[in-house]
Amino acid sequence: MAIDATFWVAVSFIIFFGALIYLKIPQKVSEILDKMISDIKNEIDESEKLRSEAKTLLDNSQKKLDAAKSVSNEILENAKKDADKLIIEMNDKFHKSSEIKKSLAENKIIQMKETALKEIKDASIKIAVDSVKKVITTSVDKSKLDAVFQKNLDETKEELKKINS
Repeated sequence: MAIDATFWVAVSFIIFFGALIYLKIPQKVSEILDKMISDIKNEIDESEKLRSEAKTLLDNSQKKLDAAKSVSNEILENAKKDADKLIIEMNDKFHKSSEIKKSLAENKIIQMKETALKEIKDASIKIAVDSVKKVITTSVDKSKLDAVFQKNLDETKEELKKINS
């Protein structure tokens, strides 16, 4: 029997596997693989736990965000209502103020008109009295003037008595 290279390959193959089994390499490989599997399972479990916590946090954040949006919308609606009320109130105040100013202006105009009419009457009376004085002094003598004055004085006294009673 000739020992060829195939024989030595087979022998070395058997020795290699024998050495592996003797040194318990398959068990060590199996233990390492089991440890790696357990580590991977632990990491997966931890990542699942983190994912569920993240989902819970996301849900809580979403609820808070929704609540904040509803509160901000409510605040905006209240602000719009308040602004509308304020605009209406300011508009009413403006109209009332303008009515008061208009009324005051009309009263002032009436007073100015009455004052102007009184001044015109006073000026007219003064002019008339001055004219009458000139006419009387130039055309009537003193005795007639005294008689007219006395007559007018008596008439004035009687008119005043009628007014007072």
